[in-house]
Amino acid sequence: MTARSDTLSAANASADAGASNPGQPHTRGNLPLPEPIAFEAPFPNRKTIRSWLIPLGDRSTPRALMLFAFDYLLFAAVLAGVVLVPAWWAKVGLGVLAGLIIARLFIIGHDACHQSLTDNRGLNKWLGRLTFLPSLTPYSLWEVGHNVVHHGYTNLKGFDFVWAPYSLEEFRALPRRRRVMERIYRNGFGAGLYYLIEIWWFKLFFPSKRQMATRRAIFMWDCALVAAFGALWIGALAVLAMATEQSVLLMIGTGFVLPFLIWNTTVGFVLYVHHTHTSVAWYDTKPMWSKAQPFVSTTVHLRFGMGIGAALHHIMEHTAHHVDMSVPLYRLKKAQALLEHALPGRIIIENFSWRWYFRTARRCKLYDFKALCWTDFRGRQTSENSPVPV
Repeated sequence: MTARSDTLSAANASADAGASNPGQPHTRGNLPLPEPIAFEAPFPNRKTIRSWLIPLGDRSTPRALMLFAFDYLLFAAVLAGVVLVPAWWAKVGLGVLAGLIIARLFIIGHDACHQSLTDNRGLNKWLGRLTFLPSLTPYSLWEVGHNVVHHGYTNLKGFDFVWAPYSLEEFRALPRRRRVMERIYRNGFGAGLYYLIEIWWFKLFFPSKRQMATRRAIFMWDCALVAAFGALWIGALAVLAMATEQSVLLMIGTGFVLPFLIWNTTVGFVLYVHHTHTSVAWYDTKPMWSKAQPFVSTTVHLRFGMGIGAALHHIMEHTAHHVDMSVPLYRLKKAQALLEHALPGRIIIENFSWRWYFRTARRCKLYDFKALCWTDFRGRQTSENSPVPV
């Protein structure tokens, strides 16, 4: 079943439910649901859509602190396991797990950075900084690049830089080395390398003036903070390795390098699938982009089984997050369901499979900004043309 047919099936189910209870308001639990808007009807403005999510914007400080404490304790326990277990293969397994827990901590920090984790701005900033430390992410630089640029101009070429595709002409004009890197990044296996180099190294960790023209003291202080944390982390592992007569290289490799690489792979993958899909358009002019309702049309709701979505703190309910960043992570699932009920056929929904992922990676190499379609590296069209916004 395709994403569009999947969405339409859900829409038909909602319509059938309304028809069987004429005159009865739609509800899910105690949450009132808006009437579904027909696919052919004019698209409601963002203010209207956000008004639907107002009941889900309440933040709970105790719940946020509990999530923070649980994930940090889990992270500390796994790192302790890396130090204590003697078998190298067990250290490797725990190192992988530590990288995934870093992703969980980062998602909590991501909410704090959006001021959606608790009701206290100062507390959010400190929780954000603390949960960003294991991923070595400077809080203030992420806040500018993500909150201002990515959310403010999602999929607008020249503004949003996250996984922004080149046109055929731009790709051919790149130096050979950069063309090779772009092929590696977009082959389905290069997501972690893309994030490590293009996002973390160039734009987050002591970025050059070319990458970040604005120079603020807080940027450098946050970079120094994560650098100091990283040095302390590596130093502690080295000391513990010598104290327990273990290999320093193995300890640092499994307790720091491997978790950091797994984290980069996870975040690179997540950012890629959030906004890369054969049905997702990119735009190179602001007027066309603004007409496209980009807060809905440029995001993907990627659905997983086996509790993976919950394990990632519901970050994959991404349409709801882009519609209203103030909805906390622990209410995103309800918010996403509400939007899919109210906007049948408008939201891109995909059931994750590796077959889908690698098919997307094969098709989404470059972008034709005039025809509004994806192409391969030769410029051959690989997706349907997106409708021209009017």
